[in-house]
Amino acid sequence: MQNKTRFTFFLYLPFLLFILFYACSSHGPGLFSKKTPHEQYEKKIKNTGIKENSPEKAWLKAAAITLSNPLDISLPYCETGYFADDRANGIGFRFPAKPGQQLHISLQKKSSENFAIYVDLWQPYPSSENKTPAFLAAADTVKLSLEYPVIEDTNFIVRIQPELFKNGEYTLTITAGPSLAFPIPQNVKSTIISLFGTGRDNGERKHEGIDILALKHSYAVACANGIITRVNENALGGKVIFMKPENASYSLYYAHLDSQIAKEGQRVKSGDILGLTGNTGNAKFTVSHLHFGIYTNSGAIDPLYFVKNDYKEPAKLSVPLANLNTWMRSIKNAKFYFDQITTGTNFIVLEENTLLRPEAGTGIFYRVILSDGKKGFVINTFLSSVVKPLKHLTIKKSLNLLSSPDLSGVQKKVLAPGEKINLLAIFKDFYFIIDKENTEGWIPKNEL
Repeated sequence: MQNKTRFTFFLYLPFLLFILFYACSSHGPGLFSKKTPHEQYEKKIKNTGIKENSPEKAWLKAAAITLSNPLDISLPYCETGYFADDRANGIGFRFPAKPGQQLHISLQKKSSENFAIYVDLWQPYPSSENKTPAFLAAADTVKLSLEYPVIEDTNFIVRIQPELFKNGEYTLTITAGPSLAFPIPQNVKSTIISLFGTGRDNGERKHEGIDILALKHSYAVACANGIITRVNENALGGKVIFMKPENASYSLYYAHLDSQIAKEGQRVKSGDILGLTGNTGNAKFTVSHLHFGIYTNSGAIDPLYFVKNDYKEPAKLSVPLANLNTWMRSIKNAKFYFDQITTGTNFIVLEENTLLRPEAGTGIFYRVILSDGKKGFVINTFLSSVVKPLKHLTIKKSLNLLSSPDLSGVQKKVLAPGEKINLLAIFKDFYFIIDKENTEGWIPKNEL
């Protein structure tokens, strides 16, 4: 019996090892990992039984679309929006970040009732690879914030999605800043005078760090909590110090010091003095400065965005929030931007009186959705309310009132000859109207 048990164990051992490897190496939550709040809610929905054309089905579809078709933004970004409870909501934002930066993502909600919003961070695959983005991190539904260190030059996607049948206002803020403190104290005047990769020794080698100009004997300080791994001297760097930050896969390098204060093996905290700046080593004929570098197992990497503090506040909100989730129409020459950068050419000019719905406000823009589902940005002064009709019309023949500007749209009702309607807006080849019973819908332009 014992031999049989042992045989069975070895028979299934390769399969067990495969499962363990898959669980430990998966990009997203592994087989044995704790499910994210979004995944837990998704499972709850699926367990209720999904019906076609149900709100639950629409919610799952929205979750997928937000990842496959996110909206491009640039950082810093902040928007205030309102999730209505009559539809499946969700939005994805794609943006670039530099290695060494730390992403800061936070969401604040304001609601008359307690409702959950799910915040996830993803990394998209190259467009040549038709794959679902790789999961990186998720915020819990109480704190609703997360930080993430950027280790490669790539894009990221933030998805936010509320639970079904709940409504409320929210403010989302996404910023990026340095993941390390600056190696010269803030109260000391300093300037970056040379960047990573510039030529040295008549082009024979590349600069493996950044040079920071500071008066001789200025403090050089720890950029993070960590341990001093080496204190010595070499021909290029002169008096140098190596430091390993906590939980980091790289080492920090301080060179051309006039004196070394920290000791090998010493544990330090961010801001502790490591040494005094100077011009030792091959910098003896230059002004006093600190050479600061970062090294991984693969060699030197650009330290600029690890320490460069160029934080900017997101644009201040200047649009009326009362217009969120109401119908509006464009005025003449309104531009629909695919991102919130107005200096580029990434826009289309909307036909006058095009129907759209503002979902959020950011700076001078409304983030809007068109009648075909496309999302983008329109400057708030190029929109007007649909409260006042464009025209009063009389139906001459029976017409189907459609749910969308598409001949395949669901028929909401039949408009009878002689019935009076109000024309509110347009979208391509369709009119958006409201009848005497306050039923809204679409009719083809060529039918009037």
